[in-house]
Amino acid sequence: MADLCWKLSVCFFCSQVVSGRVEEARYIAAVYEHESILSPDPTALVDRRSALQLMGRNLDIYEQQVMAAARQGAQIIVFPEDGIHGFNFTRRSVYPYLDFVPHSRAVKWNPCREMYLFNDTEVLQRLSCMALNNKIFLVANLGTKQPCAHTDPHCPSDGRYQFNTNVAFDDAGMLVATYRKHNLYFEYAFDAPPEPDYKLFETPFAGKFGMFTCFDILFFEPAVKLIRQYNLKQIVYPTAWMNQLPLLSAVEFQQAFATAFNINILAANIHHPTLGMTGSGIYTPVKSFIYHNMESYGGKLIVAEIPVITTDYKTSLESNERFGENLHQSCKTFTSAPTDDQVCFKEGQETPARVLEKGMEPLPPQFYAEMMYDNFTFVPVWGEKGELQVCSNTLCCYLNYKRAVLTDELYALGVFDGLHTVHGTYYVQACALVKCGGLSFSTCGQEVTDASALIDFQLWGNMSTPYIFPLLLTSGITLDFADHMGWKNHHYFMSKNRTSSGLLTAALYGRWYEKD
Repeated sequence: MADLCWKLSVCFFCSQVVSGRVEEARYIAAVYEHESILSPDPTALVDRRSALQLMGRNLDIYEQQVMAAARQGAQIIVFPEDGIHGFNFTRRSVYPYLDFVPHSRAVKWNPCREMYLFNDTEVLQRLSCMALNNKIFLVANLGTKQPCAHTDPHCPSDGRYQFNTNVAFDDAGMLVATYRKHNLYFEYAFDAPPEPDYKLFETPFAGKFGMFTCFDILFFEPAVKLIRQYNLKQIVYPTAWMNQLPLLSAVEFQQAFATAFNINILAANIHHPTLGMTGSGIYTPVKSFIYHNMESYGGKLIVAEIPVITTDYKTSLESNERFGENLHQSCKTFTSAPTDDQVCFKEGQETPARVLEKGMEPLPPQFYAEMMYDNFTFVPVWGEKGELQVCSNTLCCYLNYKRAVLTDELYALGVFDGLHTVHGTYYVQACALVKCGGLSFSTCGQEVTDASALIDFQLWGNMSTPYIFPLLLTSGITLDFADHMGWKNHHYFMSKNRTSSGLLTAALYGRWYEKD
């Protein structure tokens, strides 16, 4: 039976997106990475007036950025999580910072034009007026409160819910959607809603937008379910994300999420470099406009024109057969690569047939090191080229690599298949090619920001979940894009010929939601 060459000559995944662009509409989006003005003591008890004064200083900056974005033609702008009020409050100390917001869809309200309809809505009023005065859709995050009766079994003892809330306004200032954060990240001042919110809003320029917040992006509820249930292609995403290399820097995972689900993401992060918080962007599946800056202070406005995505959801995560249909022809046309730089699947074969070079030395030793607070199993990536395999539990990861020039840098191929339990509990399957922090095995898994090695690679694994996020991070925390990716014979693969700059991380980050 004929071999089906795994190394494609045509990027099927990319061409799916690109080929339809000619007929697709486009829109101009903006996100603002905000260095918020924080309370000097967030645990102190203050009155409403003092809270409004602090939030007003942040809202003044928001207003300037809305006007700047509108002047550049932006039709929608997104602001970060915690950007207006800050963070590290107690349940009592945050209360003066909370607005009341009606969460019922039956309530039609324009806070700018109907200022006295509800009490304690000063922040909502300002945001609404920004949207109205600049004729722009606006998404922001704030703290909100909602009274509850003690007959409600979920009602807190103080008689109110306190939510971490996203709000969306249309270009006339109407409140069109609210979303209450479901997956709280050590946010003791806030409550999770009794049931997950699945919130979206309509726009005339890009159809439906869904929204969720920060830590939500790592879980099935509500992020994945929202996208699947409503077949969403545009997401707004306020976040206050603390970067964690090598697998979960903000821009790295935001891009991977957009690529995996074949969607556009408008992601606005907070800017506090001393806390590791930076990384915002406007992402399409195949292009990004990002900002990551750990060196300087101040906010950053990003404005970009991007296409409206209209392709079906299944084309990105469930494309096994479509990849298979294109593999045989691709093998025939790919003639420039030497035989030892190819990895092929035989039809009906569960694991890849490895094309080994004659005289190849014994496989490098396995070792263990902590990465992302998890115990990864590694093998070192030595020499100019080679083929590696490393396994853990049910997951085996494979790497075929070739370096353009040997550098004095240690790389390793790592695997993890287990429950992550630090700063959250969730099940991860990961195959990762990473640059180590030094030349000893113990430095593999450390946070690294610079690299010089240019590596051609093919990375694949027998993942047990369909939810695979392809990570490709290069020197200076910049992004690159795989040449090919997708499924074949129950393996997910990613390949790249020559990264744009030194390789930091190339990884398949799988989330096995059912095992959380």
